[in-house]
Amino acid sequence: MALTLRRLGPDDTALADALALIRTSFAYMDGVIDPPSSMHSLTLDALRDLAETQEIWTFGSPLIACAIFTVKANLLTVGKLAVAPQARGTGLARQLLTQANARAYTHGLSRIELQSRVELTGNHAAFTRLGFREVARTTHPGFDRPTSITFQRKTTPPAP
Repeated sequence: MALTLRRLGPDDTALADALALIRTSFAYMDGVIDPPSSMHSLTLDALRDLAETQEIWTFGSPLIACAIFTVKANLLTVGKLAVAPQARGTGLARQLLTQANARAYTHGLSRIELQSRVELTGNHAAFTRLGFREVARTTHPGFDRPTSITFQRKTTPPAP
């Protein structure tokens, strides 16, 4: 299994594999998080559109990890961070977040941000170990309690 990091473009046939990977790696959240994950409404056409305006980074052939990077005002958000179940614990999420840091640094951005649902305490612990700290809690429409936690980490110069 080749572990090549690459960015997918809007016409890349691997976008279908990225969508399948996101669905597979987020499936364990069904019945755990409320409201359900937005991955249920994610389509191949939507991923193609995202690849036009944002950055979709992947590892492996076949794909075993991916994430979507979005440049905002002075930060880079990491969304749909997905690692195949059989590849969890191998450092791929850390490597994607290292790439996010490098891209944020290149864009002159001061922070990296990601979100996790409140129920996913294992993810919170992992993000904390990777240097992220909680900065906010948000509530999805129609809920009377926080449903999501926002984590941030300062951007650092990439290792040479």
